[in-house]
Order: sequence, then structure tokens, then C-alpha cells
Amino acid sequence: MDIRAYKVFLSLAQTLHFGKTAGQNDLSPSAVSRHLQRLEAHVGQTLVERDNRQVQLTPAGRHFLEYARKAIDDWQQIRSDLDASSATLTGEVSVFGSVTASYSMLSKILPAMRDRHPGIEIKLRTGDQAEAMERVIKGQEDSAIVAVPDKLPRKLSCLPLRATPLCLIGPNIPSTLTRTLDQYRDEGTEPDWSIIPVVLAERGLARTRFLERMKQLDCEPRIYAQVAGHEAVVSMVSLGFGIALVPALVIEHSPIQDTIRTLPYMKNIAPFELGLCAHEERLGDPLLNAFWTCAADSYPQH
Repeated sequence: MDIRAYKVFLSLAQTLHFGKTAGQNDLSPSAVSRHLQRLEAHVGQTLVERDNRQVQLTPAGRHFLEYARKAIDDWQQIRSDLDASSATLTGEVSVFGSVTASYSMLSKILPAMRDRHPGIEIKLRTGDQAEAMERVIKGQEDSAIVAVPDKLPRKLSCLPLRATPLCLIGPNIPSTLTRTLDQYRDEGTEPDWSIIPVVLAERGLARTRFLERMKQLDCEPRIYAQVAGHEAVVSMVSLGFGIALVPALVIEHSPIQDTIRTLPYMKNIAPFELGLCAHEERLGDPLLNAFWTCAADSYPQH
């Protein structure tokens, strides 16, 4: 039972608009479509009809809407019943993520964990986000906050939490690079990316998507530096060493955000889908399952 997909479907049934549903649920429109496609595959019926002008429920969709409402109500009731006996759980769950992902995402999950499962200790480790999934695969962590890849590694489960756009950033401080970018802006032309220095993360989805865009433009980027983690990338950009593609979430929580600026280019790159991942076989563990459930309930729109 995918309660998150049911909730997205209810939202879509109310708005009859994929963009509005995505905004209400902190999702990308493509993620809303994926939830709908999974439901339609399970039901074996088309639930929503859409064209360039309107979205409407099919007769099957209107019938399924009542079932979805009841399923959500029943789920919330069983969760309430189970929570009454959950205080007996004791132990430790390890979670890995970048500094930004950890405090921005866990700030919603940990209060629920404290209320429901005061006997479970969360052991948080932070580091380069690009290492997160690998650490779960190797069994070094119970779970991790990750940028969800287009293809999930075998035997891993991922719980989508929220989406964040990828933004191209440059420095605000006076520098040769700043003057060059200002000149392109004043001329109203796109920069010659082959001469603009770039700061890249050593690994990860932002790096992959930036290099894919350069390949589409048939451009060999001038890579100035490669560093570990998006926070370090932002620091290098703030010092005037290059431009970079980073998640908007990192910029929002950066203490040096005033020293950088968002550039008006590459705005149609697919956003990050941030999620919680764990081994499928480990989700039967009561401690990890308790944490997973709290995460799902803290981000119900997914």
C-alpha cells in the first residue's frame, strides 16, 4: 500500500492541475506523474485524463477516489493504534547525509521520533552526499539521505522526501570572473562556457547533470577545481574561483549565501529528488522501520 501515492492522487483530484499539485506537495510535476502511473498500473485502469487544456478524473478515477480516502483514513487509524505500543522500542539507528541535508530534512523527522520512540537513539554521521548511498550498500549505515538517482541500485528502497531545483551560481565579490559574467549579462548573451572556470563536486548527481549539459552544448568545460561536497563547492564559488551547479537547498541554508548569486542560465535541468534510502531487507527491523515510518509521516505529501 503506497499511502504517499494515494495522498498525491487526492491532491490532484482537488486541484485538477499537475503543476499546482506539485507545488502543494513539494514535488516536481514528473514525480506527480510517476505516482499516478504507479497507481494506474496497480489498478489496471486510467484514473486521470489530461490534454493541453485540462485535467479530469475518469469514471474509474472518481470511483478510486473514494477508496483512496478510506485507505488513508484506515492507515492513519492503524498508525495511531500501533503508536500506542511503540514506546517499548529501544536501540540505535544510524543515518548518514550531508550537513545541509541532515539538518534541513531531519528537523521535521526527529521531533516525531522523540515523541513516538523515545527509546530509539539516532546516530547521525555527516559527510559528502555522494558517498551516502554507497555507505548504505556496504552496510556502514542503516539509512541515508540521498539524491535519488534515475535508477536505484538493486535491493535498495528509497522514500522520496522533497524536491529541490539545481541552480547555477557565481560569485558576488569583485573579480575577473564577476566582470566577465556581468559583461555577458549586459550584452544579453549566453556565456562561452568553454572559457568560464567551473567548480565541480568530485562525485554525485549535480556533477553528472552539469557534465551532461556541457555535452549537449558540445562544450569542453574549463574545470578549475573538484572538491568534496556541495558546501565546499559553494565556498569555492564565493571566493571567485568559478561557477557551479548546486541544489537550491544548499544555497538556502548556506551561511555565505550573500557572497554568491544565482545565474540566469541552465534553468531547465532536472531537479534533485531528495529521499531516505535503506536496504529493502533491513526495513523489517523494528527500529529502522520506526524511523522510516516517521520520515514518511513527516513528509506525507510524497
